[in-house]
Amino acid sequence: MTNQPEAAYNNKGATRATDPQTSSYSRDFRRQIIQRKKEKIVSFQKAFGARIVLLALIATGSLSGAGYAQVTIVTEKPRSPSAVAAGNNLYCAGYIQAGAISTGNRIIGGQDEADKYNYAQNDFLYINMGNSKGVNVGDIFAVVRPRGEVKSKWSKKDNLGFYVQEVGALEVVDVKQEVAVARVKTSCDTFLLGDLVQLVASRTSPLRETLPPLDRFADTTGKARGRILLARDGHEMITRDQIAFVDIGADENARVGDRLTIFRPLPKGNIFTMPERESVRSKNDGFASDEYKGGKFSNQSGRKSGENADGIEISTERAKKGRPFLRKVVGEAVILNVKEKTATILITRTAQEIHTGDYVEIQ
Repeated sequence: MTNQPEAAYNNKGATRATDPQTSSYSRDFRRQIIQRKKEKIVSFQKAFGARIVLLALIATGSLSGAGYAQVTIVTEKPRSPSAVAAGNNLYCAGYIQAGAISTGNRIIGGQDEADKYNYAQNDFLYINMGNSKGVNVGDIFAVVRPRGEVKSKWSKKDNLGFYVQEVGALEVVDVKQEVAVARVKTSCDTFLLGDLVQLVASRTSPLRETLPPLDRFADTTGKARGRILLARDGHEMITRDQIAFVDIGADENARVGDRLTIFRPLPKGNIFTMPERESVRSKNDGFASDEYKGGKFSNQSGRKSGENADGIEISTERAKKGRPFLRKVVGEAVILNVKEKTATILITRTAQEIHTGDYVEIQ
């Protein structure tokens, strides 16, 4: 005979174990339901790109559909577009200048010049500018180093100018009558005595845009074309986020922010020596056996011209004759700085390596 109080207790325990309204099982189950709803919301957010933030999800009611608390969401503010170039790529890119450069202001000494020739971040230098030239504590100056005249077989322009390396920036910390003490605020390369000091030109980087995939078969635009003359640090194989210089400038109405397509004529750009012949000659024989005479024609020869195959072989060069201009798109760039005959560009997208000598065209 079953003890009624004990049975009631057991039944009560069973109820606690199975009733979602009152048991710990119910609380765990509700937590699982809430977690699944959160995961669904996150999954929806990723799938459709919705920028939402889940602030609170409070579940009430029973499993039978008494209802859940309302989900509170807020829309995230759109993020500001980021700059294409910053830091060294913006203020230390360098440029090719055709006009004369001012050489009056320069670095004339270093606090530790008895111990070293090269200076870098946080070193103290002397410049030949003081109260007499209106210099004040806190003033910031650019430091540049002209490197020499630019001549390139890639450009048809005469007198492109000279390459100016941008070394970094100085901040004035103490001012005398004829000189000032400046701390190296930004160092893109080692500073040397004799480097020129100039006013900092404010620069604004173009903003990143949401662009379709790189069109490797894009048609020409008919706008200004030029060539890549050289790249910063002497690179010959150029890739994304590197600086290069092109012979498109103010005389072609180039502007900061213009996007360039980088391309080369279709058969150009191979750095290796191609074989002299792409196939064996048709008249070569020795492939057939002496007994069965399978044929004298090589499977590796080109076709014979003529409707009756009685002409000369069609070589690769002959096959290209008469075709329209075809090009190979290898990347894109954006203009950061424009001078008289040239511009400084930043490589933004690549389909493969880019070489000096490749063509550029304003999009």
